[in-house]
Amino acid sequence: MPQIISTIEDILAARKNVYQYLKPTPLYHYPTLSELIGANIWIKHENHQPVGAFKVRGGLNLAANLTNEEKSNGLFTASTGNHGQSIAYAAKAYGLKATIAVPEGANSGKVAAMRGLGAEVVFHGVDFDEAREWIKLVAEKKGGKFVSPTDEHLIHGVGTYALEILEELPTVDTIIVPVGAGSGVCGTGIVAKTINKDIQIIAVQSAQAPAMKLSWESGMMVEAEMKTIAEGLATRIPFENTQRIMRKYVDDFILVDDDDIKLAITTLLEHTHNLVEEAGAAPLAAAIQIKETIKGKNIVLVMSGGNISLHNLKNALKT
Repeated sequence: MPQIISTIEDILAARKNVYQYLKPTPLYHYPTLSELIGANIWIKHENHQPVGAFKVRGGLNLAANLTNEEKSNGLFTASTGNHGQSIAYAAKAYGLKATIAVPEGANSGKVAAMRGLGAEVVFHGVDFDEAREWIKLVAEKKGGKFVSPTDEHLIHGVGTYALEILEELPTVDTIIVPVGAGSGVCGTGIVAKTINKDIQIIAVQSAQAPAMKLSWESGMMVEAEMKTIAEGLATRIPFENTQRIMRKYVDDFILVDDDDIKLAITTLLEHTHNLVEEAGAAPLAAAIQIKETIKGKNIVLVMSGGNISLHNLKNALKT
C-alpha cells in the first residue's frame, strides 16, 4: 500500500470543512510569562474550542470526507477523551452514529461530554491502546469505519490551527507542541516548515510515557511503559504514519516530568487565567526546561486542551 504524503495543500483544503462549524482560536501574547521564561511567549488557545481541545478540527474534516457507505455504517474509535469528543462532535454535525471505546477509569467529564454529543461510549481495557485494539475489531465485525487518531484527514484538519498561527505571527521562531498520537505536531510541522523552513518545531511528551520520543529518536517503533497523568500524552504504542511525518518536520523532542506538568498547570492558571489540561500545559513545562536556548525568541506554545478532571486539578493545585 503506497504511503500517503500529506502537504500544506491538504491542510488548506481542510479549512472549508473546519470553518463551516468553528472559528479561529485566539493567539495571545503574555508579558508575565515572557518575563518568566526570558522569551516572547504567545499561546495558541485551542482550549477555547467548543469541545475544549484542538482535535475537533480533525473530526470535522474527516466527517466531510467520508463516503456514503462509511456514513451509513457509523464511526468507531478509541480515545482517552479529546479525540473521542472530536469524533462525537463531528458525528452529531453530520448526523452519524459514533461508538467510542475508552479505557477503564477514563476522565468522567470527557465521557459525559461524548455521551452528551450523542455518541455511544464503551469502557474497555486498562489503557488507550487496549481500547483501540478492541474497538478496531468491533468496527471490522460491524462493517463500520474505524477512525485511527492519526488518520490523515485528522492531521489535515488540526493543521488549520498552524495556518492561523503563521497568519497572525509570521515572525514566530519556535512552536512547541504536545504529542500523544502526533496529529497536532504533524499538522504544525507541515504548515510551518513549508512556509518557513527555519521555524523550529519542538515536540513534547511526558517522561512517564516516552514511546513517541523513543521511536522518533531511534527510527524504529518502540513500545514503552505508560504511567503519565496526562491523558492526552498517554501513548504506549507509537504510530507509524505520524512518526514518519515527525522525522521529516520535528527539530527536537523533549520529555517533561509529570510534576513539572502539574506546576505548569498552576503557572498557566495564574498568568493566563485559563484552565488547561495536562497535555496542554506540557509545552510550558518544556519552555521552562529549555529557556536558556530560546531566550529572546518568539515562541508559540500550543495549549491543546482544557479538559482537566476536577480530581487532577485539585492535585495540581496542591503542588
